Amino acid sequence: MIRIRRIYDTPEPGADGVRVLVDRLWPRGLAKEAAAVDEWPREVTPSTELRKWFHAGGSAGEFRQRYEAELAEPDAVAELDRLRGLAAAGPLTLLTAVKDPESSHAAILAELLGAGPG
Repeated sequence: MIRIRRIYDTPEPGADGVRVLVDRLWPRGLAKEAAAVDEWPREVTPSTELRKWFHAGGSAGEFRQRYEAELAEPDAVAELDRLRGLAAAGPLTLLTAVKDPESSHAAILAELLGAGPG
């Protein structure tokens, strides 16, 4: 099972399983201990360039295309496969600081993780 949650929400031990931060930058104002992050694989986070492009007015559709292209790079593919293994073994929670996680890169990532090897 793959879940998507805001990192600012209270951790749910057991239900969250492995907690994976999928943002490139550490969330503002959040202590690492309070976040209870198990992993922070930067290979699957949107690049700084992509993040800046999107925040400068890039479209969601093109963001998705560019992000999927980044996730097709060898290091990202290896990390996606590793995360799929974690998800197969138990709950996996993707954490992000965005206000609407279901409409973010985390949702794209969850979809790709659930789809199996590309």
